Amino acid sequence: MGRLSGKVALVTGGAVGIGAACVVRMIESGAQVAIVDLHDDIGRKLAAQLGDNARYFHADVSAEAEVAAAIAGTVAAFGRLDVLVNNAGIAGANKPTHELTEAEWDRVQAVNVKGVFFCTKHAIAPLRAAGGGSIINLSSIYGLVGAPDLPPYHASKGAVRLMSKTDALIYAADRIRVNSIHPGFIWTPLVEQHLAAMGGDAQQHRREVGALHPLGHMGEPDDIAWGVVYLASDESKFMTGSELVIDGGYTCR
Repeated sequence: MGRLSGKVALVTGGAVGIGAACVVRMIESGAQVAIVDLHDDIGRKLAAQLGDNARYFHADVSAEAEVAAAIAGTVAAFGRLDVLVNNAGIAGANKPTHELTEAEWDRVQAVNVKGVFFCTKHAIAPLRAAGGGSIINLSSIYGLVGAPDLPPYHASKGAVRLMSKTDALIYAADRIRVNSIHPGFIWTPLVEQHLAAMGGDAQQHRREVGALHPLGHMGEPDDIAWGVVYLASDESKFMTGSELVIDGGYTCR
């Protein structure tokens, strides 16, 4: 028996990066997983590679009707929902606050905050029907500490942290646990694009950002995926409203 045998999970942003690693490790641990993303070709390819225990659903998490359809499709395909992983997110514009446009601010909040709201809202009924479950929200080290860049992103990740605690209290009686994960810099396409946008030597930027972590390097998607497996499993049955920090020591300082 795997750690997640008998469980059905849905992972947003599940086609690439941390999301894809979560999908792979959860299936290896015995779960059936719905991959929800905008990257249709990549998502369908991943689902095909993983076999009958994976399904791909297209959805923009900032569009409520698409979210509702993806969750309904997951329940129709697998018969239930036990785990929601709110992983989809964007970095957004990297400007000082006074230079940001309203549209730049709103786009990040629509994906990173409203997306978590929509997915949680529509997952509650099937999670209740399953007798409880686990919601895992991907925040960031920047949901815990500040930095002088990416104001919309940092605000969004702080919101996700507090949304997790609020929903942990609201749904505890339904045996629905809600926790947040706070990654440090993980080598994903999102981080790679962020460093490339800085200009100059991308590999030097990677070394410099890695050195910000006491362990001396960036993390890998699997470092987060194994945390997700833990929070999805019954091993974490007494854990809700908590912050799982996987950051190479970044926030110790």
